[in-house]
Amino acid sequence: MLNIVLFGPPGAGKGTQAVKLVDNYNLVHLSTGDIFRANIKGETELGKLAKSYMDKGNLVPDQVTISMLEAEVDKNPTANGFIFDGFPRTTPQAKALDKFLASKNTTISIMLALDVPNKELVKRLLERGKDSGRADDLDENIIANRIKVYNEQTAVVAEFYANQNKFEKIHGVGSIDEIFIRLCKAIDNKYKKV
Repeated sequence: MLNIVLFGPPGAGKGTQAVKLVDNYNLVHLSTGDIFRANIKGETELGKLAKSYMDKGNLVPDQVTISMLEAEVDKNPTANGFIFDGFPRTTPQAKALDKFLASKNTTISIMLALDVPNKELVKRLLERGKDSGRADDLDENIIANRIKVYNEQTAVVAEFYANQNKFEKIHGVGSIDEIFIRLCKAIDNKYKKV
């Protein structure tokens, strides 16, 4: 089973690349952002709680996020693997994910981290905000806070996977296809060694 953590700050292109990786490797895409937005749109209690954190550019509490992801994995018992997009965002989440996957007799195969300069991230998010209408992509202060939260709280997760020899940093600037080729090369090289 191929389980990928697709990692990077807001605006790095995780969602765009995840779609291409899903098609190429026949995986199930689990985006915490999409799961949260579906709950928010459905006005579930979980959605209302998640929205209160997201609107401020803060992270949703670990246990809420972990429970939602476990339910999504359980809905796909015959999957060839998963792309975890936007998760884990903290070391406790990474440990909880490892524990959950171990209970399913699998593990994270590789963490692919899209590396994009902050200036480029702000530009991409403001552009996306014009098209999507997402409030968190229209306000430069909220964008700056999201990037700051990522750098302070989320980037440390890379060290967790680096210690397991599963971390690959990918240059995240260029055309969508150029970045995709870099991602596939990292995945394929990892599996030639196994």
